[in-house]
Amino acid sequence: MTDAELPWRIEAVCFNAFPSLKQAILDGWLLRFSKGVSRRANSANPLHPGFAPVHAVIDQIEAVYRRQGQPTIFRVPSFVAAALDAPLTERGYGREGETCVLYGAMDAVAAAPDPSVELSAEPAPEWLAGMAELQGHTEAHRAVYRRIVEAVAVPAAFAGLRIDGRLVALAYGAVSDGLLCYESVVTDAARRRQGLGWRVVASLAAWARAEGARGVCLQVEAGNAPARALYERFGLTTELYRYGYRRQPEAAG
Repeated sequence: MTDAELPWRIEAVCFNAFPSLKQAILDGWLLRFSKGVSRRANSANPLHPGFAPVHAVIDQIEAVYRRQGQPTIFRVPSFVAAALDAPLTERGYGREGETCVLYGAMDAVAAAPDPSVELSAEPAPEWLAGMAELQGHTEAHRAVYRRIVEAVAVPAAFAGLRIDGRLVALAYGAVSDGLLCYESVVTDAARRRQGLGWRVVASLAAWARAEGARGVCLQVEAGNAPARALYERFGLTTELYRYGYRRQPEAAG
C-alpha cells in the first residue's frame, strides 16, 4: 500500500462506519442523503481517484439533491481540493467546517480491555438514549442517528462506561479493510478530564485488534484542541488529511 492509497482506504472505512440512509453513485461520486441531519451523511463525495471532474457532473449532482429536497453540499478532502475548489468557487459555493482525519498504527495505540466498559454488537436503546442526551440531539436528529447506526453493516462495537448506574462515556467503533474507525466519542461534560473517554476508546481498540484491525482512524473537528491532544497521546499521531464542505448558494437551489 502506498501513502497515496491510505487516504482513499480511510474514506471508504469512514463511509462504512457512518452510513447514510440513502445513497447514489454517479461517475465516481458517492452522493449521500440522511434527511439533512449531519453534513457528512448529506454530501457529495469523490469515491476514488478516477472521479469525474466537477464541471462535468455538477448539474447532475445538483439535480439529484434537488429531487431529495436538499441543498447540494460537496465534502472536499484536502488531498483532492486542488481539483474541486476552483469550479465550486465559480458556482458560488460557500465554505464551512473543517475536520481533521487522524491515523495511528494499532501497535502504537493504548489498546486495553476494561471490565467496566460495556461492549455490544448492536446499539441498545439505553445506549442510544445516552448518546442523544450527551450529544444534545433534537428529536429529529435522534431518530435519524438511530437509523444510521443501526445500518452499520461491518463489524461494530458500541461501548459505554457506567458510573452510579448511568452511562457517562460512550463511543462506537467499526472495522473494515483492516482499520478501526472511531465514531461518536462523547463524555458527560460533568465527568470530563477523568480519563473516562480514554478507557472507552482503549477498550474499543482492544476489541478491534481481536477483529484483525491493524490501524486506527478518527475524524475530529479541527478546532477541538483538547480532543486532538487526547487522541495524539492515545497514539493517533498522524494528521493524514483534512476535509471541509462547500455548500450550494441558496439562490441556486
